[in-house]
Amino acid sequence: MTNVPTAPPPLEPGSRVAIVAPSRPIDDSLLERACERLDETFGLDPVVFETARKEWEWLRDNPRARAEDIMDAFEDPDVDGVIATTGGDDQLRILKYLDPERLSANPTRFYGFSDNDNLRLYLWNLGIVSYGTTLHPTLTVDPEIHPYVERYLRRAFFDDSLGVVEPTPKWTDEWFDFDTEEPREWRDNPGRTWHGDERVSGTLWGGCFSIVKWHLQTDQYLPDMDALNGAILALETSEDVPLPREVTYTLRAMGERGLLERFDGLVMGRPRTYSPELEWEPPEDYGEQLRGAVLSVLEEYNPDATAVFDVEFGHADPNVPLPLGAEATLDPTAEEIRVE
Repeated sequence: MTNVPTAPPPLEPGSRVAIVAPSRPIDDSLLERACERLDETFGLDPVVFETARKEWEWLRDNPRARAEDIMDAFEDPDVDGVIATTGGDDQLRILKYLDPERLSANPTRFYGFSDNDNLRLYLWNLGIVSYGTTLHPTLTVDPEIHPYVERYLRRAFFDDSLGVVEPTPKWTDEWFDFDTEEPREWRDNPGRTWHGDERVSGTLWGGCFSIVKWHLQTDQYLPDMDALNGAILALETSEDVPLPREVTYTLRAMGERGLLERFDGLVMGRPRTYSPELEWEPPEDYGEQLRGAVLSVLEEYNPDATAVFDVEFGHADPNVPLPLGAEATLDPTAEEIRVE
């Protein structure tokens, strides 16, 4: 597959957005909360499609229906955008049921991340730019939408580009307690870490580390390698919190494949280090260990690449809906990320 970038037109106040569940559904209370915020904060009109009303067991057993719901949403002439309910762990199973011609004929702004990066990488191959946000948790956590999140969501909804992606003043690694609704504790942002001194621009490709690894393993939905020449690799490690050596192994395999050297730049998301289901306890310097692991592989396979770490996208909190397929510029001298 090759990529000829196509940026679907931005939404407008009053635009209808389809709510679909390509991965998993969310509780009715969370669905209602997120739809209210789409309406009241952004002036959008959410339209809940079939999959978003189904139970997980039904979605698990019907990957073809999930794919059909996506294509129906893209083809609906009254729909201007499509938003995933949340992530999951099996969206890879629906990709074989997608019809690339139906999607290409109806380029629509898609919003999703985590497991939804499966679909986003598929859309990348069709040249359709997609944005990294979901209903849950992006639009459900906290007593009010975080102002940093709202600012960049407005750009992802209504503008042609995100512009400069500025660091957030504060961040958190805590999960939001929906039972108590207590505000989370926010920490001062120590800033980003830059590597290299060359200003580079390229198309963003990648997403959640686990999903990128799946695509490398299946080798069914990767683009032509030449399409990645000069691109910028975007990676974030999600609440899985992989061991740094696991990230090393995957990037090393990309290097041996001749894939890593094709990227001119790398953007790494600020790693989440807490999850209620995590089976190991990450050390306090997990982020430093992860950065060291990544840089060691870059030094061997792509020493001239410009890299920036601890960027607010993916499972970082708060986050920016970083668009795969869009043109990004990394300027280490100005310490600036710009997404066109």
